[in-house]
Amino acid sequence: MSVTNSDVIVGVGLRHPHFTDILTTTKQIDFVEVHSENFFGQGGAALSVLTQVREMYPVSLHSTSMGLGSTQNVPMQYLASLKTLMEKIAPFMMSEHACFTWGQKQGQLIHSGDLLPIAHNKKTLTKMSEQVDKVQNYLGRQLIIENVSAYVKFDESYLSEADFLAQLCQRTGAKILLDINNIAVNSMNFESGDIQQSVADYINELPVASVAQIHLAGCSEPLTGEMTIDDHARPVSDDVWLGYQQALTRFGAVPTLIEWDSDLPQWSVLVDEAKKARDIAHAVLTRKSA
Repeated sequence: MSVTNSDVIVGVGLRHPHFTDILTTTKQIDFVEVHSENFFGQGGAALSVLTQVREMYPVSLHSTSMGLGSTQNVPMQYLASLKTLMEKIAPFMMSEHACFTWGQKQGQLIHSGDLLPIAHNKKTLTKMSEQVDKVQNYLGRQLIIENVSAYVKFDESYLSEADFLAQLCQRTGAKILLDINNIAVNSMNFESGDIQQSVADYINELPVASVAQIHLAGCSEPLTGEMTIDDHARPVSDDVWLGYQQALTRFGAVPTLIEWDSDLPQWSVLVDEAKKARDIAHAVLTRKSA
């Protein structure tokens, strides 16, 4: 998918309530992204809709259950289901998170049900690199790995997350999915709350060629004294839009996605958010190329 120096392709996360909208309205976005696991079932209405959507739009498969940072291997049944979906949909991107999800309890493999944070150190880097290599070799596809919102920090971490991801990509040939809102959430919970500085520090650690996609989202305001939770339930915040401009300045015309998972708005609201991203990107990249 080619773009000019001042064009960015912008998509939205496609969720069930908007299936009818995307199939019946004029095309106003460039691609859609879906959570892979929602389409693992053989047959059924959801997969039928996705197959129809694929005839109209490029599709990005965004997975949430590989647990690439787990000490347990990704279950082969999971990978087989993902590969079957991949072969049916032919996604233009495939992504996952830098987290762990799989563990053992009383000898049984269990899934956490959430994207749990990992320690950023050489031991975890080595194990996760092995997992990424295995998955990429099995699928025959490059993975794009997303930074995550974390609600705990590990004393064992001595690498920054950005450095960890940069080294992971260098070892495996994977790329980075840069989620600006996740940086913002972590900044508010664990740093000074100066989101612009947090984003600048983060992106300046990443090699320019390492970022293959950007996610933009918003989250609910926390109650006083509580942590900020990345619930993807609000429009993209002003701080994240400013962070997006910083990212575009460094990484250029990177495919961009609007994520919205909770308290879903009308389809037209998502389309407007995508248009705003496209307009911002065009302005930033036009200035950059001038």
